[in-house]
Amino acid sequence: MLPLAACSGETREKQVRGGDAKVGKALVTQYQCGACHKIPDVRGADGKSGPQLDGFGKLSYIANGIPNQPDRLVAWLLDPPAMKPGTAMPAMSLTEQEARHMAAYLYTLRSRPK
Repeated sequence: MLPLAACSGETREKQVRGGDAKVGKALVTQYQCGACHKIPDVRGADGKSGPQLDGFGKLSYIANGIPNQPDRLVAWLLDPPAMKPGTAMPAMSLTEQEARHMAAYLYTLRSRPK
């Protein structure tokens, strides 16, 4: 889903207006994001075709070039091919509110495994 580049020095969590991280985690499970991505603390989320999402909240870029900002992340979740033609991540027919919740959850993922 999201090949990303790390940003050093960023310590505060990004905020998604109207997003609820707990609801977002449930939606990540419901939409089976773990079929492609490894996601910490999501049962069965051990996919290998997309990037691991642990540490997502500390990254600077979505898909190697889209600034990792709340509104852009919501747009990415709604329609990845529109933001980056040729991406392997499909549009999942999310509502904007679902994308906001999922973005809020993704920003809580702040640690990388050692």
